Amino acid sequence: MHSALIIGCGRIAGGFDEGRPSTALARTHAGAYRAHGGFSIEACVDPDAARREEFARNWGVPRSAATLGELGPAAYDVVSICSPTSAHPADIAAALDLGPKLIFCEKPVSGDAEQTAELADRCAERGILLAVNYTRRWAPDVVELAHDLAAGCWGSVRSAYGIYTKGAVHNGGHMIDLLHMLLGPIDLMAAGYPVFDHWDDDPSVPALLRSEAGVPITLSVGDARDYAVFELSIVTERGEMVMRDGGLSWTYRWADESTQFAGYRSLGPFEHVAGRYDEAMPAAIANIAAALDAGAALASTGKTALAAQRVCEQMRRAALAHDH
Repeated sequence: MHSALIIGCGRIAGGFDEGRPSTALARTHAGAYRAHGGFSIEACVDPDAARREEFARNWGVPRSAATLGELGPAAYDVVSICSPTSAHPADIAAALDLGPKLIFCEKPVSGDAEQTAELADRCAERGILLAVNYTRRWAPDVVELAHDLAAGCWGSVRSAYGIYTKGAVHNGGHMIDLLHMLLGPIDLMAAGYPVFDHWDDDPSVPALLRSEAGVPITLSVGDARDYAVFELSIVTERGEMVMRDGGLSWTYRWADESTQFAGYRSLGPFEHVAGRYDEAMPAAIANIAAALDAGAALASTGKTALAAQRVCEQMRRAALAHDH
């Protein structure tokens, strides 16, 4: 049994799973630890007393405190960092002093790519694994799609189009990391004007990018004040796939001879498929357990997170330059 400490007791720590059916797949750190069966949540930390006490009560956590200092020294196998991004650097530094085997951090690791690089290096220097919760890297259907694209099952990739809200680094990071996973390294070609739809310091940014293999990528934005949207369309030699609702559903169309115009090929009817996004967090904890028990490679690391954050910060800088 692996012992776990959770720092930050908000929605991603456990709140998203509160009130859901016991049969539902976990969407949070606490929910996934409990469902896995190989982890015991030994303590939690949050400066908000009411939130902390409710979390400890809901998840049966025996020890809780406002700060790690108040909690006192103890050994944990895993530390989950679920606090606000601004608190991550201090929380990771404090977690490192506890000497866990692994830190599972929410994204982004920090508010600055260079600081993220420094924190990742500090983990590596101490032999502490760093997993970062870019959730879709654990979604089974996304993992399968990445393999199929790399194997050429869809032929050549012609283009990609994504749309997101709520910040170039915060939610745009999910999109860039997903594109890295599916299409490989990408470079920024141009950025549009910033849209401040949620964060004062992290606007959503439309952008044109290009993969290392030459695939053109267009990113557009919605407005988080209207509603959340996260979708990605990939056009290939043999058809088109669209991730909808953040991965909760997909649509596919395959190229075939046109039934309307002789001599032309066109995309066929839509096939709607339920996504496997809800399997991602349980898969993340299973991957973490395998890393601890058998040395398995982590699907999402400080290195992959840093690569995404660097591109996102380039987008943000380029967009903000339009205002000067």
